[in-house]
Parts: sequence; structure tokens; C-alpha cells
Amino acid sequence: MILNLRVMAPNRTVWNSEVREIVLSTSSGQVGILPNHAPLLTALDMGVPKIRHDEQWSTMALMGGFAMIDNNQVTILVNEAERATEIDPEEAQKTFQIAQANLAKAEGKKQMIEANLSFKRAKARLEALEIS
Repeated sequence: MILNLRVMAPNRTVWNSEVREIVLSTSSGQVGILPNHAPLLTALDMGVPKIRHDEQWSTMALMGGFAMIDNNQVTILVNEAERATEIDPEEAQKTFQIAQANLAKAEGKKQMIEANLSFKRAKARLEALEIS
């Protein structure tokens, strides 16, 4: 059995193929999706889903969104997503270091929220590279 996975961002389809298994980072923790999974609609956190096709695993950085699982169809709608193969390692490391520094020196509620979001985004991109 297989799953049909489609990951869509506002400007493009990031992924559209058959896969064997998916591990998603949801707002309530990680969820593993295998064929014949019960119907599910869940919010996604910024993070790195792991996708298995045959015996090979792939990753991507997802910047929040929603996943709908029904009848072996997995549809993921996100604000932004990048496959690990699309991420420049040097740029991702530099962005992470800048985000970490900005988070450390953030003052006030608004700056803290913005710095935390930038840090989570940079961390997800770096993790997608490390896992792949």
C-alpha cells in the first residue's frame, strides 16, 4: 500500500508523489502516517517532516500549515516549504546564527515573538539538512 502525498505552498506545489510513510510535526507532537490511516485534519507546527519512499528518507522544512489525511491521500497546505535539496547549507547556518543572536537580544513582546519565529524557521531549515 502507498500514500499519495501533495505539499502545496501559495506559489507552487512542493511535493506530489507516492510515498510509503510520513512523520509530521503537528501542534500536539509528532504523528506517523502509514497507508490506511484514519481520517485526520491537523495543524502543523514549523518543523521537518520525514518522508519515506521505498527505503529512502527525504526531508523538507515546513513553516506551519495544515494536513488532511483521508483515504490514503495526504494533502499538506503550508505558508512556506523547502525540500532539503533546495536549501543552501552555508546560507542556512548563517541565517540560524543571526536568528539565534537576534533572539538573545530581543526586548519587548513584539521583538520576542518576531525573533522566536525567525529562530524556529531557521532551525527547521537547518534540521532538514541535518536529517537528510
